[in-house]
Amino acid sequence: MDAADLDPSVWMKQGLLLLSRNTALRDVLEKAPVSRSVVKRFVAGDSTQQAVTVGGELEDSGRLATIDFLGEDTLDPTQATYTKDAYVDLLTALSDVGLTQGGKVEVSLKLSALGQALGADGEKIALENARTICQVAANAGTTVTLDMEDHTTTDSTLGILRELRQDWPWVGAVLQSYLYRTEQDCRDLAHEGSRVRLCKGTYKEPESVAYQDKAEVDKSYVRCLKILLAGRGYPMIATHDPRLVEIAGVLAAANGRGPESFEYQMLLGIRPDEQRRLAAQGDQVRVYVPYGDEWYGYLMRRMAERPANLLFFLRSVATKG
Repeated sequence: MDAADLDPSVWMKQGLLLLSRNTALRDVLEKAPVSRSVVKRFVAGDSTQQAVTVGGELEDSGRLATIDFLGEDTLDPTQATYTKDAYVDLLTALSDVGLTQGGKVEVSLKLSALGQALGADGEKIALENARTICQVAANAGTTVTLDMEDHTTTDSTLGILRELRQDWPWVGAVLQSYLYRTEQDCRDLAHEGSRVRLCKGTYKEPESVAYQDKAEVDKSYVRCLKILLAGRGYPMIATHDPRLVEIAGVLAAANGRGPESFEYQMLLGIRPDEQRRLAAQGDQVRVYVPYGDEWYGYLMRRMAERPANLLFFLRSVATKG
């Protein structure tokens, strides 16, 4: 038996990832007013207007935002169209109040929510839906980032990225340091004008493709940071780890990068004081803001990422319940 198999934190993470697909538990939590009140820390709300409001609050505090309409693994063409339309409505609403100019607020897309898994035509459907969103974003003066999902979609997602960048070179990519392949992907994407968000990764991946040990994932993250910060692209450093934030700052300075040439990214509700501290010292900080009624799977993955998130949630329920 591997030592990782004996680690309670590994069991917890795997259990929470399984719960993210448990519809019975989801039904219980959705009907509990106390749990919904706690969810508000991590999710902007159900509606477009709530997402716009949070985007405005972040802008007022000196932070940037990227907004994600929650949903993934769409197997219904009608739902894929609904998701595309939701992004169009969101970008229009953000533009109407001046939040999109200069990329202050952008959007993040999951291609699986736009139809990527819809059989033989899935990639084509997702690409066309993403094209529509990118054009609306361009008209509004902002950008789009393609979220990365599990490893089985990596090649497809990067292929769609290449297609979109032919018309909109600013479309952002996401790379995950827990995958063995990511260092090479960083080298491929660390070129002029390339926006790349580096995160650790949240999906349960097999040992054949991904590091299983947290320390190895962190080491890979630093190696990837070195590549991106030494390159000519625009790194988006997505981490809440204080040590990695410090390392990123040191590497940025060593490569002569000013604060306008990269940004830190953190999730809504996670380390807000650190977000404000970094922004106050002149760094660019972008907050990932999810919204929509498909919040359950997102919340469970956030719990799986950091035990502190789970403890916060349980403490809040116990206190308010």
